[in-house]
Amino acid sequence: MNTYNNPVLKNLPAHLRQFVVPQNYQRYTAIDQAVWRYVMRQNYAYLKDVAYYPYIPGLRKAGLSIEQIPDLQTMNDSLSQIGWGAVTVDGFIPPSAFMEFQAHRVLVIAADIRQLKHIEYTPAPDIIHESSGHAPIIGEQEYADYLQYFGEVGSKAMYSAQDFQLYEAIRHLSILKERTDVTSDELEAANSVLNNIQENMGEPSEMALLSRLHWWTVEYGLIGTIENPKIYGAGLLSSIGESANCMQSDVPKLAYTIDAIAYSYDITTEQPQLFVTPDFAHLRKVLDEFADRMSFRRGGKYGVDLAIASGNTCTCVYSSGLQVSGTFLQAGNPQQLSYIGTIGPTALAIDNQQLSDHGKIQHPEGFGSPVGSIIGSERGLEDCQLQDLKKIGLIAGEMAEINFKSGIQVRGKLIDHIFYKSKLCLLSFSDCTVRDIGSGEIYFEPAWGRYDMAVGEQIVSVYSGAADKSTFDPKITISVHKTENLAHSGKEQELAALYATIRTIREQATTINFEQFLDDHIAVLNQNWLALVELLELALDSRNVKAAARIEDLLINLSNNTPLIQKLINDGIRLAHNDNIKIVLY
Repeated sequence: MNTYNNPVLKNLPAHLRQFVVPQNYQRYTAIDQAVWRYVMRQNYAYLKDVAYYPYIPGLRKAGLSIEQIPDLQTMNDSLSQIGWGAVTVDGFIPPSAFMEFQAHRVLVIAADIRQLKHIEYTPAPDIIHESSGHAPIIGEQEYADYLQYFGEVGSKAMYSAQDFQLYEAIRHLSILKERTDVTSDELEAANSVLNNIQENMGEPSEMALLSRLHWWTVEYGLIGTIENPKIYGAGLLSSIGESANCMQSDVPKLAYTIDAIAYSYDITTEQPQLFVTPDFAHLRKVLDEFADRMSFRRGGKYGVDLAIASGNTCTCVYSSGLQVSGTFLQAGNPQQLSYIGTIGPTALAIDNQQLSDHGKIQHPEGFGSPVGSIIGSERGLEDCQLQDLKKIGLIAGEMAEINFKSGIQVRGKLIDHIFYKSKLCLLSFSDCTVRDIGSGEIYFEPAWGRYDMAVGEQIVSVYSGAADKSTFDPKITISVHKTENLAHSGKEQELAALYATIRTIREQATTINFEQFLDDHIAVLNQNWLALVELLELALDSRNVKAAARIEDLLINLSNNTPLIQKLINDGIRLAHNDNIKIVLY
């Protein structure tokens, strides 16, 4: 992985690096560059009045130019100055991975750019949305801290199997919509799959609810007052259509509170309402309010039940500090939290560092241990020191018996113990039997070998993923749906060459015969409004009134004949006449 000499990227963990793809800057055609340039010019012309104030200077701070698609080296040279980095990825990545990148202060940027026909808005993430939307406001420290904090909270969120199915369906549909050769049957089938999943999601998971808060703030947030809000959400900042439409009075503006979790969203259409925060400090306050409801802060039976229901790798943290990572299953009395158990590879850790001899190799088939207070000790077992252990008969090399108030009994020869920061975290036994005295259920038998018992009266935290991802979780599931970069046809290559010629004329300030150029390419230009807009700008810059008038007539005629792109063309004409853009951004 290219780290672009950015220390932030050099410290990125291995399990996240697998999502990073090369930018391959040379693949961007002159048409792609023209799309970037049009959107950025349009953004400046409009957003300078409605975007939150750091947006415009933030473009330069993030290493962005109005003239060309950003390359990752330039962006990282700039972002590293404020402690952030950027990498390119293949479209949508799983929400859990996205949150982790954010927690590491890394912006994930889709390497692709939207097609010209989707210039106003694309349902797929692209380099316009990710870089011109997210990056400019990173320079605002309070907001950057909020982003990182959101990532930290989000990376702990519990998610369901349905969440991943939904992610896969959305990713697949977004890829199809950006394909030039997609058929209506393919789109209909993908939409059907997505709708079916959405209709059968059940109760939204922590990740689903948290994603809503992310959507209504980071992606589509407004800041200020209800009467006079400004845009800071990346989805709005990168959509030249919705950034204007959203400010209309028919789009309700609601005060941002935790109640925003009740509002689901649709990535394929403009948003029916938006939320306004008075300031960035308020965003963190609402996020904390939601985090207090999450299992990583609540723990207990609530958290363990969520872990069991998720079917994913999760971590339960005992009050001693011991972390148990694995796939949890129902164990013990389902009415109370007296025992936790996992199935399959499991690891034990403390402070997110796997304990020696307690990884997946040592616990390949699962792990189980009681939770709760013991009988016969004045203090909790986790608070006992060696002398306290001796008083209750826990002596290394001798048979011992521990009776829990829940009715679970552990009986065996004590062979080892682990303390950490004065807390007893783990006891190990040979010849051990673990059973529920009341029900007679056996949890462990001597023939199964060594028994490792986690110590702790409570489960204080439960969260998604492994404690030590470097050893337990080197890989996160990557989508089977890949972005398809189809080879350009001869006609597409010819059109790209025309855009490249126009770009060279502008960059090198070449003098051309506009009338001759128009005559030579009129058939193609009559079907390509963006090329005409760029030519109009050149003609106006060179003070060629006659050529500018002819080009503008061609654009107006094209606008009248194709209502769907009428606004784009009219905005393009205004951009070509707007000298203030050149003064500010060149």
